[in-house]
Amino acid sequence: MSASPCRREAQSGMTRRELLAATALGLVAGAPAAAHAAGSQGQLTWGLHVSLTPTWFDPADTQALITPFMVLYALHDAMVKPMPGTVQAPSLAESWSMSEDGLTWDFTLRSGAKFHNGEPVTAEDVKFSFERYRGAAHALIKEQVTAIEAPDTRHVRFKLNKPWPDFLTFYSSASGAGWIVPKKYVEQVGDDGFKKAPIGAGPYKFVSFKPGVELVLEAFDQYWRKTPAVKRLVMKVIPDESTRLAALKRGEIDIAWLDSRRARPGEVRNTPSLRIKSIVLQAPNWVYFPEQWDLKSPWHDLRVRQAANLALDREGMNQALFLGYCKTTNSIIPDSFEYYWAPPAAVYNAGQAKKLLAEAGYTNGFDAGPFYCDSSYANIGEVAVDNLRQVGIRTKLQPIERAGFAAAYAGKKYTRGILRGASGAFGNAATRLASFVVKDGSYSYGSYPDIDELYPLQAAELDPKKRAPILEKMQRLVHEKAIYAPIWQLAFLSGVGPRVGNSAFGQIAGFPYTAPFEDLTLKGT
Repeated sequence: MSASPCRREAQSGMTRRELLAATALGLVAGAPAAAHAAGSQGQLTWGLHVSLTPTWFDPADTQALITPFMVLYALHDAMVKPMPGTVQAPSLAESWSMSEDGLTWDFTLRSGAKFHNGEPVTAEDVKFSFERYRGAAHALIKEQVTAIEAPDTRHVRFKLNKPWPDFLTFYSSASGAGWIVPKKYVEQVGDDGFKKAPIGAGPYKFVSFKPGVELVLEAFDQYWRKTPAVKRLVMKVIPDESTRLAALKRGEIDIAWLDSRRARPGEVRNTPSLRIKSIVLQAPNWVYFPEQWDLKSPWHDLRVRQAANLALDREGMNQALFLGYCKTTNSIIPDSFEYYWAPPAAVYNAGQAKKLLAEAGYTNGFDAGPFYCDSSYANIGEVAVDNLRQVGIRTKLQPIERAGFAAAYAGKKYTRGILRGASGAFGNAATRLASFVVKDGSYSYGSYPDIDELYPLQAAELDPKKRAPILEKMQRLVHEKAIYAPIWQLAFLSGVGPRVGNSAFGQIAGFPYTAPFEDLTLKGT
């Protein structure tokens, strides 16, 4: 006697919604197994330095970081997104226009674009994806949009409450609001079901995910741009750098992120069959002082924050950890971003740092509590902690796995101590300030009124020549107040094995990972 439907769900450990999601992708008993039949031929395998989180499978939860886009570019597609040669490439939207008064944006969807379940991408999906978005800058974006309309299946209209020069920047790259998911499917399986079995409109479709082990994807042969050349992608989680490099050298993986703490790039360079790919990202790294708004904290004193800036030997750290590949900076804004203001060069002066601490009343230094950091970059944290200790700022390194660190950082959990932060998210100076400086920013633990009052002024200014000085003034104030201690724009180093033809590194300016995924090739294909 067969079990009842309810009983079958209980045996599988799935809710009805999750069962529907798995069935849609052929992941339950009796479903076609063809998706699992591909062998090693036609497969590329990554060795990842971070554990994947299902949050990155859902564009609605996109953080103001670059890491989620490592997965989004494979599984999903956006209306407009950064691509080779441009930061605003027509993708699911083949065209768009803004009204003369700046209050209306019209988008025309590409004919023939499909989701992985064969359903067409429609205006209703676009509307649904925007309304469902809850990631970085969602409050700011939705505050500006008064209505979104879908007059027919191929046209979408956004109506703004006032002209906003950054609408397309936020929608196309500085958030996940423009990455499209299938409305009917998400409503059918729910948010949790979608994360367990996502369906997108990107070049690769979901096959399986084992937390802490691997994500398996397969080429979607109906992708509008072109059919991917590589049949199967496997993203293996290998946090230990020695294990990752050994797997690359043995040919068990084809692409691996490199950590230069043990001169790994040099080891790759000396292996004839391997190649190094180095990308300087739009990703400044920094030390942040979330206690600076606490009147009782040492960090409330500007001189203490200035001392921490002077204590960091940025170039020494760069040479020791990344063979000099990183680009020293003194700003949290990448120098490639529109409206970037170049601050004075960063200075390393431990003696002056000690002098400032003494003037602030900390002749013998002080205990600064924990130094939180993404464990993938514990090497940066180790050197920063040592630099700070040398001038009397005593702190203890607390490495946290990336997904947990990002969630806690955005959740404003690190209210005591200091932390190492970074962002490689796309955008411009205004979008970066929105997330990391101004009041209620996704990663702002506090703000300053003189900076906050400038943000709406620049956001309402349509003339770039008038807008630039406002954004410059904001960046000057961030520098003068030493809100951050910027370090450098990170160089992302990867090792590439002999089977790889086009690794797709560096095709999208400032992007650290392989993309577009449909451009990947194996040698001989």
